[in-house]
Amino acid sequence: MTRTGGPEGPQPAGSAPAKVRVWDPWVRLTHWSLVLLVPALWLTAEKGFLSVHRTLGEVVVGLLLFRIYWGFAGSETARFASFVKGPGAVVAYLKGLGSKTAGHAVGHNAAGGWSILLMLLAIGVQVSLGLVAQDKDGLTVSPLTHLVPYAASEAAREWHERVFFAIVAVVSLHVAAIVYYAFAKRENLVRPMIWGWKLVSGPVAPPAAAPAWRALLGAVLAAGLTWWVALGAPGVPAP
Repeated sequence: MTRTGGPEGPQPAGSAPAKVRVWDPWVRLTHWSLVLLVPALWLTAEKGFLSVHRTLGEVVVGLLLFRIYWGFAGSETARFASFVKGPGAVVAYLKGLGSKTAGHAVGHNAAGGWSILLMLLAIGVQVSLGLVAQDKDGLTVSPLTHLVPYAASEAAREWHERVFFAIVAVVSLHVAAIVYYAFAKRENLVRPMIWGWKLVSGPVAPPAAAPAWRALLGAVLAAGLTWWVALGAPGVPAP
């Protein structure tokens, strides 16, 4: 992944690199889980393993709910406020993108932050459509199919298939950015997402961490809401 708030100007010459914890375990767990689940969802849909596909989709719902929660209550680099920047910051970042001497953000950079938000949005739309869709024969239904009219469920299935291509496009852009950074900037963006830390030149304050109880609370809330959805949202009247 690309990265968040932190100094983006040139670093002092000769400064010793410092090992800084950038990504907390919860961000990394969510990230790599989605990396595995998105192709698994495509494969199970293509092979017709719809019951497995449904279960994996519900897992994605839980991960997204937790990531949204963590975007407000999590560690500094996980919070949306730290990496969702305005147009001015994005334009300024893109103007200096070709410079090999440009400084680096500690977390998501101004452009990368929006790519992460776009990816979460695309996956969120995808699973939302999947929750109300049914298969072509109407034999396999999703947890919330009963809450929408038949025509809406049919349309949701069609759009569920189409939105997948949007996810592929966003992921491809994301991978292209990682490759660009590796060769043009000589910066490995994958390693910090695996181990959590990176080497940063110059005086950089370590991003603020979040207490473990917040992650536990978020996991419980996400799991509970996902379980309620998987049961068909009992208590919500059908139209």
